[in-house]
Amino acid sequence: MSTQIAEEQQTDEPGTGQPADAEAEAEREENEYAVPEWATESEDGPGENEDTVRLEVFRYDPEVEAKQEPRFDTFHIPLEQGMTVLDALIYARDQYDTSLTFRHSCRQAICGSDALFINGSQRLGCQTQVQDLETPVRIEPLPHQEVEKDLVVDMSHFYEQMDAVDPYFRSEDVEEGEEQRQTRENREKIKMSTRCIWCGACQSSCNIAAGDNEYLGPAAINMAYRFVMDDREEETIKQDRLEIIEQEHGVWRCQTQFSCTEVCPKDIPLTEHIQELKREAVKKNLKFW
Repeated sequence: MSTQIAEEQQTDEPGTGQPADAEAEAEREENEYAVPEWATESEDGPGENEDTVRLEVFRYDPEVEAKQEPRFDTFHIPLEQGMTVLDALIYARDQYDTSLTFRHSCRQAICGSDALFINGSQRLGCQTQVQDLETPVRIEPLPHQEVEKDLVVDMSHFYEQMDAVDPYFRSEDVEEGEEQRQTRENREKIKMSTRCIWCGACQSSCNIAAGDNEYLGPAAINMAYRFVMDDREEETIKQDRLEIIEQEHGVWRCQTQFSCTEVCPKDIPLTEHIQELKREAVKKNLKFW
């Protein structure tokens, strides 16, 4: 979701030696990222009243000179009953500034694509009610991740950490088409861990992940928990997965701060799952003679 200015062949302005539309192009670029005065910050702004909400939105675009310096733009959005932060951002983009960039998809807290840093906490934009927030509503990209543009961050490292724990069910001894039954009790045990939507909010909130780029992180460890604790997982594969998460940058790096659990939009007890895997790792290495 980046903006690129197309390179077009230009002719010189007679007597100037400059491209004919160079000045017009510079003016167009400046205006493209300008927000209408009636929509922006003002002490007694005409757009600010009891029926509007004030958004302070982080802006940055490395590809456009006018936006290479990070800043905050202010928008006054008409407040409606049931409006979410995502609704407000969409309104700001559609009505005020079409260059405003952020991710969103399902709008039902399922896809996890609109995780943002809202009023100092990791939240899903589509799940967060504007009326529940203090104003002004300050919206920033997820911390501790490289910003690509405005509210969009690079999620590639997060996906690599998730992939590192083999986040899928596999079995070497089960024949194709053979049914593998799971007990009700076991399903109940791992139920919460299966709710992860890969939003990255927990990873962004983790101080350990912020300082240790190799740390698997709470989301990846929770995904490992989902399979390690599944009673259909073969013992040899379970042991292989435990070896992955008990390494130096695995479960033992967790300092039990509960920040990941606090921000999880699906209420997954991430810290508890990490502690359970620590116990499993210890039991794996115990020997009795």
